[in-house]
Amino acid sequence: MKILFFIFQFFILINFSAYGFVNEKISLGNFSIHKYEVTILDFEQYATKNKIQTDAEKTGGGYEWGAGWVKRPNWNYKTPYGKKPDSLLEPAVHISRFEAENYCKSINGRLPTFNEWSLAAYNQKLDSSLFNKGKTYAFPSGDEGKDMNSQGLLDYNKHIDVTLLPEGINGLVAMGGNVWEWVEDQKGKNSLTAGGSWWYGKEKTRKEGAQYKPSDFYAIYVGFRCAFDN
Repeated sequence: MKILFFIFQFFILINFSAYGFVNEKISLGNFSIHKYEVTILDFEQYATKNKIQTDAEKTGGGYEWGAGWVKRPNWNYKTPYGKKPDSLLEPAVHISRFEAENYCKSINGRLPTFNEWSLAAYNQKLDSSLFNKGKTYAFPSGDEGKDMNSQGLLDYNKHIDVTLLPEGINGLVAMGGNVWEWVEDQKGKNSLTAGGSWWYGKEKTRKEGAQYKPSDFYAIYVGFRCAFDN
């Protein structure tokens, strides 16, 4: 019974700490951007309030790369790997570009343009004890591309709670690795994603590593953060 009591207390503490979470905005001149990727907690509150069901939920699951793209039953932002997440502060994934855009609009924001996202990720605009103000770096974590949730670096082999990852350029977290992030830029029916994910090595976290994906696509590897006009 004591063991069960301590397990119960542990999960209560986890949920309490999650509900104290605020995804602050980092101001970078004429726009601001979320410090963290949008979390399961934040997206679930939005979806519940607005009675929204994502495409992954409607169609029975989201995608993972296996022998090609494989649809995994019950994989959605609430249960990213088909079961309850380790933390509600993991990034919200299995979200299409359109669903990400609608979330940002609901909080008076928008998806960042790739130019804005890149400026935030690679160009140190703010005073910092870790990075040189005014310098443009090769990676969102600096010159060497370390301390990111990417293959060969932190090697979690999955996305994790955004608050467990270190700050990078401009105090932003997980601009490189963890999950790809939708940005505003579109080309036909495709939208750009930036930053790479835990599935890839650090080279995908460079600016030139950005990839177009179908705008209605949703998978375990793709999340987002919002930008705001100042």
